Amino acid sequence: MRILIRNGTVIDTHPAVAVLGELDVLVDGERIVAVGKDLNAGGDWEAGGDVEVIDATGRLVLPGFVDSHRHTWQAAYRAIVADGDIQDYFRTVLGELAPSVTPDDVYAGNLAGARECLDAGITTLLDWTQVAHTPDHADALVAGLRESGIRAVLGYNPQDPGEEVRRVRDTHFRTPGRLSMAIAALGPEIAGEERALWEWRLARDLDLRVTVHAGSQGAEGARRALEFLQGNGLLERPTTYIHGVDYTGDDLKLIADTGGSVSVSPVDEPALGIGYPITGRAAASGAPVSLSADTVTCGPGDMFSLMRAAFAMERGLGNLAFTTRDVLRMATLGGAQTVGLGDSVGSLTPGKQADLVLLRTGTPGMAGTRDPIGAIVLNADTSAVETVLVAGRVVKRAGALVAV
Repeated sequence: MRILIRNGTVIDTHPAVAVLGELDVLVDGERIVAVGKDLNAGGDWEAGGDVEVIDATGRLVLPGFVDSHRHTWQAAYRAIVADGDIQDYFRTVLGELAPSVTPDDVYAGNLAGARECLDAGITTLLDWTQVAHTPDHADALVAGLRESGIRAVLGYNPQDPGEEVRRVRDTHFRTPGRLSMAIAALGPEIAGEERALWEWRLARDLDLRVTVHAGSQGAEGARRALEFLQGNGLLERPTTYIHGVDYTGDDLKLIADTGGSVSVSPVDEPALGIGYPITGRAAASGAPVSLSADTVTCGPGDMFSLMRAAFAMERGLGNLAFTTRDVLRMATLGGAQTVGLGDSVGSLTPGKQADLVLLRTGTPGMAGTRDPIGAIVLNADTSAVETVLVAGRVVKRAGALVAV
């Protein structure tokens, strides 16, 4: 199936975030094949052939958003610690709820949470899970993501000597597709050095990326953990460092120089008392930087809220060189690079997967738009998300999720 998106205001993120003008985007199967003026889809599409034409007049066309760290199963417990701090979150969500969830619970949570993402224009998600208690739980987590239609990386937190991790990889992720896998490590700051060695070596043995909550247990612990990873030759394993609020400029430079990336949660970090987001400092290091919802137990689940928070908080530090273009890149290509999919999604480069979002500009909150990028970051919300494609398949049409 080919899809021709016609006459939209196209915004791309590579090589720089820019408004390209009123153009067409041609999708063939799962991939973008062309972006340009007056594209011809070929065949007899005007006579109702095998091409679907989507009229994007008055719409903004851009790459789908990428959330680089979300505990998706927690969609079932929205706002349960709305006024709490990180200790309340640990006690209620991880201490009381997580141990009791069934496979059916985590399936429903992942399915609902992933569809929430799609509804908001988030086409790619890293699902950082702490509830793969049994093989049935792990299979249910994957099933929820697969059924939703989203592109996802399952961040699997290993609970055993490694046999179950291998089973999950071999059962669900042997064939390339919308779903892939990473090791969700506890890391040396939380679980100690011995376990961290095992986690990174397991990731190396299975050829998987690592995603880890790091740099948020104090500056001394953050520095010592990085030195430990460096001393054991582990920094070369592609790793995403989540939060990192206690990292110094030198720490962030080391992460950038060793191919690491940073995931910032601009709402939950201050809301839970974790610390002030390092959005601008991380970007200055040269590492790929991305945005994440973290958990809807205490924050929003849409990228528009995250972009606005990141923009306002960084500008509030006096960094007026930080722009809406910087934020939009973090929400798209930066997120794709962070989760290891920069060659596949995050921009409208022909050959990449057709993960696209069309935003309405005729809503009361978007009418009168002069700067499309500024409007996306500062004015848009989920109600503006009209059409969403993942791998060339329409998953939201005319403002409603398809086949839900």
